[in-house]
Amino acid sequence: MNVIPAIDLLGGRAVRLHQGRYDEVTVYDEDPVARAKAFRAAGASRLHVVDLEGAKAGRCVQMEMVRAIAEAFGPGVQAGGGVRSREAAESYFAAGAERVVLGTVAAGDPEMVRGLCFHNPSRVIIAVDAKDGIVATKGWTELSTVTAVDLALRFEDVPIAAILYTDISRDGTRLGPNVEATARLAEETGMPVIASGGVSSLDDLRALALYPRIEGAIIGRAIYDGVFTVQQAIAATRS
Repeated sequence: MNVIPAIDLLGGRAVRLHQGRYDEVTVYDEDPVARAKAFRAAGASRLHVVDLEGAKAGRCVQMEMVRAIAEAFGPGVQAGGGVRSREAAESYFAAGAERVVLGTVAAGDPEMVRGLCFHNPSRVIIAVDAKDGIVATKGWTELSTVTAVDLALRFEDVPIAAILYTDISRDGTRLGPNVEATARLAEETGMPVIASGGVSSLDDLRALALYPRIEGAIIGRAIYDGVFTVQQAIAATRS
């Protein structure tokens, strides 16, 4: 299972939100590019980058910062935030992202997403952000009427890279990931799933690593707060 550190961008800084709320922001790093280099040096082979302003605005806002991070980290960057058109997705690819993460548009315009996946096989990650099993959209500010499983299954016949599952109620809390819901999504869809939200200990990573279809885990606050290092996280998933 891949350990995937996260850099969430807001105002050109690396931050974390509490349960996706823009009024509860913790600033962790004034230099996201240096942080990306440090993550690569620590052994991370993938990096998750989110343009939080873009996620809220519905368009890419931090593109130049994403480009700088991709250049610093090298191959393995997955980026998203405000990707609600094919042009926006292609701009992330052009900026150096190996994979692009699509969230809101997957629920609102699945045909566009399907076309993008076929044009860029294994380079599109579908973000399924849910609260109590119901998909949230528009930077987590609105709840839809679609379940996480139903949304994922809309793309079971297209060459996506993975489903990125975030339990909003756990994100940024360090209360532990929703292992059961993440594993259930992977089992019911048969798709590779990346876990996100709430990882707080090495035991959380060990629990996720027990499920073969959970191909990675995104980690933010626990690393920034020094609960464990990237090296320790990688070792835990291989023990």
